[in-house]
Amino acid sequence: MNRELLLLVDALAREKNVPKEIVFSALEAALASATKKKYADNIDARVSIDRETGDYESFRRWTVVPDEEHEEPAHQIAITDAAERDPELKLGDVVEEPLEPVEFGRIGAQAAKQVILQKIRDAEREQILNDFLERGESLVTGTVKRAERGNLIVESGRVEALLPRDQLIAKENLRVGDRVRAYVTTIETQTRGPQLILSRVVPELLVRLFELEVPEIEEGLIEIKAAARDPGIRAKIAVKSNDPRLDPQGTCIGMRGSRVTAVTNELAGERVDIVLYSDDPAKFVVNALSPAEISSILVDEEKHAMDVVVDEENLAMAIGRSGQNVRLASELTGWEINLMGVEESQQKQQAESEKIRALFMDRLDVDQEVADILIQEGFSTLEEIAYVPLNEMLEIEAFDEETVNELRSRARNALLTEAIVREEGVENVSEDLLSLDGMDSETAGLLAEKGITNRDALADLAVDELTELTGMTGERAQDLIMKARAHWFAAEAESAQAEKTQ
Repeated sequence: MNRELLLLVDALAREKNVPKEIVFSALEAALASATKKKYADNIDARVSIDRETGDYESFRRWTVVPDEEHEEPAHQIAITDAAERDPELKLGDVVEEPLEPVEFGRIGAQAAKQVILQKIRDAEREQILNDFLERGESLVTGTVKRAERGNLIVESGRVEALLPRDQLIAKENLRVGDRVRAYVTTIETQTRGPQLILSRVVPELLVRLFELEVPEIEEGLIEIKAAARDPGIRAKIAVKSNDPRLDPQGTCIGMRGSRVTAVTNELAGERVDIVLYSDDPAKFVVNALSPAEISSILVDEEKHAMDVVVDEENLAMAIGRSGQNVRLASELTGWEINLMGVEESQQKQQAESEKIRALFMDRLDVDQEVADILIQEGFSTLEEIAYVPLNEMLEIEAFDEETVNELRSRARNALLTEAIVREEGVENVSEDLLSLDGMDSETAGLLAEKGITNRDALADLAVDELTELTGMTGERAQDLIMKARAHWFAAEAESAQAEKTQ
């Protein structure tokens, strides 16, 4: 029988194109299952087959558990009893005892067959999937095989993949037998082995479809730099030509729009705007907002944002339906875009000028005329006045050298006074705030000036409040606030756990 077992393993491995080890594991599971059925008390059994001779041994197993959790004697052993057997045994260890092996010929044939075939099917499925992944493919083209609770199973050759309901384009209605293309987003480990998870809504699908339709992209003559989508409705891609003789937009559109139309049809009618990429962020944003015409643009590098001014006729077009155009442009460029009309822009500039004017008049002790001259020359902070190269300030016709030196001296003194006040404020800041991950002395000083001197006070703030107080980005403000609140969540979790144990 042992020789027959080895021949069976060899035959199954060849037939199913899976490693012999998989078949051996399946046989061991089948024999273990048959061994368990031989005993009425639902024991835990293990069978080990010798890979060379085909001989096999059976063992009964117990897992070592705490005395108070010893609820299933059939396959658990209390730590106290385990210590009597072997003092070195620890919680979680497995105690084994030899059993009389069941006869191979007396195994419940059907049960054994099912276990073996299921194991082999799973191994075969994993092997097919591994072969697919080795090819480096990210796009699956297949047919809908069946639907499971709103999710679709897509079959591509011998590969099966899952297309979740929330990864389908909202208005499309795919049925069994329909051809579909989707992008591989993740590979999930499940009980039956790895599972490909697909998506029809990610921007990467749009990029891959254009790569299929436009040979120049695959050849490297044209490059897709970014993509953003509102699935099934509208999308934008940014393209750049690596060959000065090629028009990247026209090439991607194709003769009479054939190429872009093919992509649109594949994505349930999703309209695609092809945007010319530029290394200049401001120009890139202007291109992304096309066809709206931009009057002016102001770049704030620190906040990674742009104020884009559009006349009233173009404002609605720039914003798009429900803010769609500006939102996609922001996602495409990676910049926060603040759209505003000419009148709103003028009001904002006036408010900022008044704020800067008041700062200069107060901290430099100058009159409105001097403050306005500084603003007109492009100065907006005390640091610029204090440390801009002297020759640049001497170019201001309204100031002589003595005035320039006096302004620079007053600006430096004001900055020094601010630093001293901030240092004194930091002394009043609690250690829990100073030691917060991401906190620095400058930020702590700014917070102290506003009366925020401990971790709980910071945790109580909203993101917009913190950005207004410190001028930091919204992303950093959110991160700091969540870290400040972390001890609250930890305390709640401990309290909930304590209630459960009572």
